[in-house]
Amino acid sequence: MNRFQNHVPERSALLWFAGVAAAALLWLFLYSNLQVFADLFLLAAGLGRSDRFGEAVHFFVFEVPKVLLLLIAVVFLMGVVHTFVSPERTRALLSGRRTGVGNVMAASLGVVTPFCSCSAVPLFIGFLQAGVPLGVTFSFLISAPMVNEVALALLFGMFGWQVALLYMAMGLLVAIVSGLVIGRLRMERYLEEWVQKLQESGVSVDVENEVMRWPLRFREGVNHVREIVGKVWFFIVLGVGLGAGIHGYVPENFMAALMGSEVWWSVPLAVVIGVPMYSNAAGILPVVQALLGKGAALGTVMAFMMSVIALSLPEMIILRKVLRPQLIAVFAGVVAAGIMLVGFVFNAVF
Repeated sequence: MNRFQNHVPERSALLWFAGVAAAALLWLFLYSNLQVFADLFLLAAGLGRSDRFGEAVHFFVFEVPKVLLLLIAVVFLMGVVHTFVSPERTRALLSGRRTGVGNVMAASLGVVTPFCSCSAVPLFIGFLQAGVPLGVTFSFLISAPMVNEVALALLFGMFGWQVALLYMAMGLLVAIVSGLVIGRLRMERYLEEWVQKLQESGVSVDVENEVMRWPLRFREGVNHVREIVGKVWFFIVLGVGLGAGIHGYVPENFMAALMGSEVWWSVPLAVVIGVPMYSNAAGILPVVQALLGKGAALGTVMAFMMSVIALSLPEMIILRKVLRPQLIAVFAGVVAAGIMLVGFVFNAVF
């Protein structure tokens, strides 16, 4: 039986559509007046943007609601999309796909499936069990956290469509090429033994065909917001707080020297710094924005961001349960090389 009760009274359906429309109008009003609200808050607090503390407070008051509003909108939309693209349906789409086409499909599906680096690992195991090739599975594992809908939306809102589009294109390229390389290396023997047995046993994938009505899709979007925003809002506040401190107090010359485009080693250094950290795109992007405001090069901070969300230490620890160290090292090395390439390309273009 489908976990969704698909019978929706007509009156309830109208209420859902009206509620979503009203929420969209409220969202537009709030988002378009964030600067006004931040200025009024600073005025009420008796602070000015001419001093460092006032500038840091203004950054914090402006960015927290901005990031949260963007996150709520995108997570709601992706929650609705998720009702069309379930894990079972994703596995069915990738099962039996050949290398090449499968890598492209897997990386593309990673963009529209709302999984972070850690939550993508159980689905990674399910893909292998469903007969999806190892390289194709890795393309999904890389793409899902790195080129996610939250990062794209926030990049678009903060830096414009050119940055968001290039980020998506380069991220997909990293995921596809990394999966192809890992697939070519034939490293299935470096899966843990219990995973190899699952892969050999195979599993049939049943996909439910019942059509869900729109009010129920909206409800899933709301549930998605409650679940995801409820988990990450604290990290967003922390991230914006750190960004505000950088924005208000870190000298421009220091950041330009450490993460500027003039020094070739800034991109590899950014990747090395980012890997031990763990955050999601919503939490790290305010830090990225603050670093850019202090003179850091766009490619360098993009490499830092991508390493944080695609090569996190918790992800490596979870992966150790299913992969042997040799395969983890190859995975991390290939992805890190791809991220550094992205950083150099961004520095050259912007």
